[in-house]
Amino acid sequence: MRCSTLLHALCSILLWVPSLEQSCHPLSGLLELPALVKEGDINLGGLFSLHDSVLEPNLSFASKQMPTSCTGFSFRTFRWMQTMIFAIEEINSQGHLLPNITLGYRIYDSCSTTFHALRAAMALVNGHGSGIAGPYCSAAVPVIIGDGGSSLSMVVARLLGILQLPQVSYFSSCECLSHKEQFPTFLRTMPSDLFQVEALTLLVRHFGWTWVGTVAGDDDYGRQGVHIFSQEVEKYGACVAFLEIIPKSHYMEQMSIIVERIRLSGVRVVLLFALEQDVVALFQAVLRQNLTGIQWLASEAWVTASVLAGPQYHLILQGTVGFAIRRADIPGLGPFLTRLRPATTPSNPYITEFWEKTFGCTFDGVTHSPESWTRCTGLEQLTNVRNIYTDVTQLRISYNVYKAVYAVAHAVRAMFQCNAGRGPFPQGACPDTSRIQPWEVNDPTLTCTLAFLTRLSFEEKMRFDKNGDPVATYDLINWQMSDSGTVRFVTVGRFDGTLPPNRKLKISDQDIIWNGNQTQVPQSACSRSCPPGTRKAIKPRLPVCCFDCVVCAVGEVSNQTDAVECEKCLAEFWSNEQRDACVPKQVEYLSFHDAMGTTLLAVALLGACCTMAVAAVFVCYRNTPIVRANNSELSFLILSALGLCFVCAVLFIGRPTPWSCMLRHTAFSIAFVLCISCILGKTVVVLMAFRATLPGSTVMRWFGPWQQRASIFLCTLVQVLICGVWLGMAPPLPQRLLPRETPHILLLCNVGSAVAFSLVLGYIGLLAAVCFLLAFLARKLPDNFNEAKFITFSMLIFCTVWVAFVPAYISSPGKYSTATEIFAILASSFGLLVCLFFPKCYIILLKPEKNNRKHMMVKSTSDKKKLGLLKNHTSATMSLSPNVMNTLHFSEMYVALENSVS
Repeated sequence: MRCSTLLHALCSILLWVPSLEQSCHPLSGLLELPALVKEGDINLGGLFSLHDSVLEPNLSFASKQMPTSCTGFSFRTFRWMQTMIFAIEEINSQGHLLPNITLGYRIYDSCSTTFHALRAAMALVNGHGSGIAGPYCSAAVPVIIGDGGSSLSMVVARLLGILQLPQVSYFSSCECLSHKEQFPTFLRTMPSDLFQVEALTLLVRHFGWTWVGTVAGDDDYGRQGVHIFSQEVEKYGACVAFLEIIPKSHYMEQMSIIVERIRLSGVRVVLLFALEQDVVALFQAVLRQNLTGIQWLASEAWVTASVLAGPQYHLILQGTVGFAIRRADIPGLGPFLTRLRPATTPSNPYITEFWEKTFGCTFDGVTHSPESWTRCTGLEQLTNVRNIYTDVTQLRISYNVYKAVYAVAHAVRAMFQCNAGRGPFPQGACPDTSRIQPWEVNDPTLTCTLAFLTRLSFEEKMRFDKNGDPVATYDLINWQMSDSGTVRFVTVGRFDGTLPPNRKLKISDQDIIWNGNQTQVPQSACSRSCPPGTRKAIKPRLPVCCFDCVVCAVGEVSNQTDAVECEKCLAEFWSNEQRDACVPKQVEYLSFHDAMGTTLLAVALLGACCTMAVAAVFVCYRNTPIVRANNSELSFLILSALGLCFVCAVLFIGRPTPWSCMLRHTAFSIAFVLCISCILGKTVVVLMAFRATLPGSTVMRWFGPWQQRASIFLCTLVQVLICGVWLGMAPPLPQRLLPRETPHILLLCNVGSAVAFSLVLGYIGLLAAVCFLLAFLARKLPDNFNEAKFITFSMLIFCTVWVAFVPAYISSPGKYSTATEIFAILASSFGLLVCLFFPKCYIILLKPEKNNRKHMMVKSTSDKKKLGLLKNHTSATMSLSPNVMNTLHFSEMYVALENSVS
């Protein structure tokens, strides 16, 4: 039979007899893939995902395609492949099943990718890619066993369905593969997920779980599985909390998001419906984020995965339950697996990698990580190895492979034993066994092999239904810890799909060990009863049967179970910690016992002590030039006012009373005005003394000692009058604030009149601004010790602190507003004390050699001229004696002006 133009590249699929001398044109090496081949009378194709991923070459039409490279070798899948070879060799060696016929095989690695699986399938149906040399196309296989993953089988099944070539999968369980209109030639020894989901649904219902999370792999197996599961559990009132998809990229950030979603959901039971490699990636993220306390439900794809039985997973996976394919023993498989040697199978393209991975060595002499790898001899013994490859105690998928081979063998036997008139074709026709062709059919939907496979039932071990699915039977597996610290896969139940619904699932509840080594069944309800102190809250985008128990908001309580709403407490009451009763609020104010109050008190006392210490120094050195040059009378008056400022700060600490509230603002405002008035008077005298240099000027007589005292008294009197009016009309009084958003009753001093309070602060600011401006103008007057400079700095600090105080005071809540005001008082007081008096104390105590008249004399020529003019002017206006004028220092002149009257 000639091939069509459309299938010219696949022409060798037409005939499978090796001796057929019909030429074929392969695809110029495009399908050259490594394969494990052994020729027989009938060759079976095999697809196994021996690697987890594939590194694809750069595909380009400009150059020949380079071979692909697969990574992530799987010992478990390698055992499946060896099981297929074992079954074929067992059939050939026994001879009674297929007498005078030998089975061969061609096995490819699909590398867990759909693209690679399709290429391998095309190589199988084309008969190329096996590395067999010869002028003719080698025979096409009549049936393909594989692949493992559902997504891989779907891609292959669509191709084979067009070519009418049967496919028997050993591990593809997606329910979608049962649709014969899409996959007419697909069969499997693995039950459909429809049965597994039915078993999982019965399990969830049996233990009363109504709130279950689901995580699926990003493939048809995972997505279809959780979709059907969600539909089934909702039929009896349960709810699915979330559906998370594990991406194939396995990026750490995406895996962490899934784990965090599980943590935040509050779900105790999570169904993980994914392939083994996806599950491993997820549990690595679970370990990184230390997520514990989850009862995992496993799908059959990973419920017996040995790679997850390591000690690092014990804490999170102990107690895992899930359904697995029925376990079976295959006599002779164990010794067959351990007899494998590189020397006896030189044509096996995967034996080298398997051997190197198993024994940690290398054949080519190149050292791989880890550094302990040595050179392989090929004589290592597999009998001494204990890994997933040599473990034959949990033969489940391996048994599916074994059954698939025997199913094909029985179908081929049935072909040769077919009696005319009793065949599967119209009029009971049988196939021509002398020249069997895969698509040689009278029925347009079935090949010869497929026709016999669908009618197959051998020794009650294998039966296909009308959809190509086997009888569904599962073992319920529970992960339990043995005395030696290893994981045991204990069978604690069974599911039989052939029984009535009420008898399908049988569970030994008392034999199950749950997560956390518990014997009590974990609770995972969609909606639990809300205890007192909480209320019901419907979860968004979830069924109304699902709700959260939300703790009542602060200030609200609920004293009954399953309360719909919380009740607000009265204004003077607050909810307790349990939110089930209202308790009286606590009164809050800036107390001496608070850490903040104690700190501010200590700072205020420190400031008062510093002020007294400076005053003591000035008293002891009152006759020295530096004290006399700065008007000692005003200096002592400023120190007294600063001492009052520090003491006034103490009035703001403690429980507010009517008297303390009235004294707080009035006392500190009067003290500050007195202090700034003295500084202003000193600044004016300095400025006038240096500016009045014209002969005959009488301006300085208006700035003598009495005039200074009068100006200080008048400035202070204005503040006293403002405070008096304030206290008379709307005095500050204690006030209780009852904010509903706080658990405290705020006890504060209300300012009474905001206008009066603003006037008090504004008047202080006005005097400070005037003083700063005058001191700024006098900052460069000639003198070795010009006090105007220090006054400028002190007023700058003072103004900065009080400008910043206003927004801070307004925005601070409760007692923090009082603390803000105390801080402003202390900061501005320390600024005045440090800037005005610390430089003088430094000279008096540490630099006494500078505390003399000679050091304070003006040295520049321009300053001396100004001094001479001022001396002449002063003697003319103040009638000073010649002796005084001869010894008068320029910096002391304004002091002499002040004292001349007396």
